[in-house]
Amino acid sequence: MRKIPAPSVNPENKPYFDAASAGKLLVKFCGACEEYHHYPRSICPFCFSDRTEWRAAKGAGTVYTCSVLRRGVPEPYCIAYVTLEEGVSMLTNIVDCDLDAVKIGMKVKVVFKPSDGGPPVPMFTPA
Repeated sequence: MRKIPAPSVNPENKPYFDAASAGKLLVKFCGACEEYHHYPRSICPFCFSDRTEWRAAKGAGTVYTCSVLRRGVPEPYCIAYVTLEEGVSMLTNIVDCDLDAVKIGMKVKVVFKPSDGGPPVPMFTPA
C-alpha cells in the first residue's frame, strides 16, 4: 500500500481533519454568497466574506478528470479531480479499484485512508 504523507494541519483546517478522523467529510459554506468552497479556508474565495461555516458533505461525487501515474513512483496511483454533489471540486486519489477502469464521469464515494503519522485523508472509490 502506498504511503500517504501526513497533511499539514493548522488552526484554519483542523476541524476538517478532525472530521476526517471521525469518518466525515466537511466542506465550507459561505453565508453571504451561499457558495460552497474547497480547500477549506475562513475567507470565502468568491466574495471574500468571513461568514463561512462547516457543513457535512454527502461524500458522493463524479470524476471530473483523472490520470494514472505509473512511472517514477514506487506504486501506481490515480490522481483526480472529483466534483462533489455540493458542487465543489477536490483534488484527490481514486483508490481500491482497478486503476485502468477509472473514467471521467464515474460515480465515486468518499473513503478515508490513513496518512503517515497524521490524520486520515479523504479519497474516493467507485460508488
